[in-house]
Amino acid sequence: MTVDQIANPKCSYQKVAYSGKSSYIKVYYRVMKRLIYGQLVQWKNKPHRKPLVVKGARQVGKTWVIKEFGKAEFKSFMYINCDSNERVSELFEHDFDVKRILRGLSAVSGVPVIPGDTLIFLDEIQEIPRAVQSLKYFCEDAPEYHVIAAGSLLGIHEHKDISFPVGKIESVEMHPLSFSEFLMAAAGDSMYQLLMQSPIEELAGLHSTLVEYLRQYYFAGGMPEAVQAFIDGRSPKEVRNIQKQILSDYNDDISKHAPYDQITRIDQVWNSIPAQLARENRKFVYANIQKGARAREFEIAIQWLCNSGIVRKVNRVTKGCVPLKFYEDFSSFKLFFVDCGLMGALTEAPAAEILIGDSIFEEYKGAFTENFVLQQLSSVLEDSLYYFSADDSRQEIDFIFQNDTDIVPVEVQAKENLRAKAMRQYCSEHSGTTGIRISMSPYRKQDWMINLPLYAAERILDLRK
Repeated sequence: MTVDQIANPKCSYQKVAYSGKSSYIKVYYRVMKRLIYGQLVQWKNKPHRKPLVVKGARQVGKTWVIKEFGKAEFKSFMYINCDSNERVSELFEHDFDVKRILRGLSAVSGVPVIPGDTLIFLDEIQEIPRAVQSLKYFCEDAPEYHVIAAGSLLGIHEHKDISFPVGKIESVEMHPLSFSEFLMAAAGDSMYQLLMQSPIEELAGLHSTLVEYLRQYYFAGGMPEAVQAFIDGRSPKEVRNIQKQILSDYNDDISKHAPYDQITRIDQVWNSIPAQLARENRKFVYANIQKGARAREFEIAIQWLCNSGIVRKVNRVTKGCVPLKFYEDFSSFKLFFVDCGLMGALTEAPAAEILIGDSIFEEYKGAFTENFVLQQLSSVLEDSLYYFSADDSRQEIDFIFQNDTDIVPVEVQAKENLRAKAMRQYCSEHSGTTGIRISMSPYRKQDWMINLPLYAAERILDLRK
């Protein structure tokens, strides 16, 4: 089987039940609604609602989902793009009289604003900093209106004369498509339901099929445009070109918003992440950026990448006790990419190595797999994700998080390696703790540990029920 055959959803191998481009698009959009649509509906129906800011990296699908939500859930929908829109910018220049601003927005868009019936969507709001500040006044003076804002929040806090509306907004984060959502787009509702709703132990019968889709996800990742191209049967080269364009757009965004004296350092940090992840313990080392590099020289650059949403930072904790936040070590951390597909594009990992055979799971010292697990856990966990390393031991746990009063240690294995020396030691030292190992092996439960297959990483909280 060739790489092109694997990328073509019309192959019988894919077992796709849909035909035609429009059908694929319909399935894909349904997936996007699953991510955030329910949260948007809950926000709409709240009696004490604040303006909502939808956060997330560029091109994860924020604009499309909010538009669909507005059209389906409201009698009228007002879309305002703040990017290079002088008429809109002028509306926020003089004062924050909400009634006047609403009249102006209505005149610009041609959409009448009716409280309770109209959704006002301010897209790319970061381009008009005073529009960001105006959200405070929508909250205080006009809570009867439904207002959603979205866009890159890079650089907003750099406007010293602008007050960010802390406490006056609600926020929700949108991620790239998770593996389960990719599976729905690639294989349909039934396969998605089997993965996410069947008893986990029954997934063993689908193991080889799910591993095949997992391999495809490692390549396509979860950025909507790349996923759509993959599902539509476009070549791996075309998919990779889309991913590279997204990376280029990220670079443009940083160049546009970042302080001039930080741009070079941001690029240095960004380009060092693959090598950092290839290290045995993934810990970020400043000396790997350049010889003699120090933390204070790159702290701002790292924070900018994290604020952009394209990099995720996982801090160390020194003790596995509730609350984990008490034991956080800000000086030791790992940096991951927001999307494994973008990681493959940045590292120029050959498509054939990812789509064919098991090399993607075994090579690169497990970097792709740990980034994949981080991506899946981030999509389902509300609390912070850390890694564990005690001060007086070389023992290290890949990820650890708090679930109510429970501490959950997670070990990641790229291969079917069932040895878990560090996890066994951790569980023996923390009585009553059940470890989670996420690996290529099917589901397996032991006294002190549960093995969760990689493709079911999103179901990690199901193991706590």
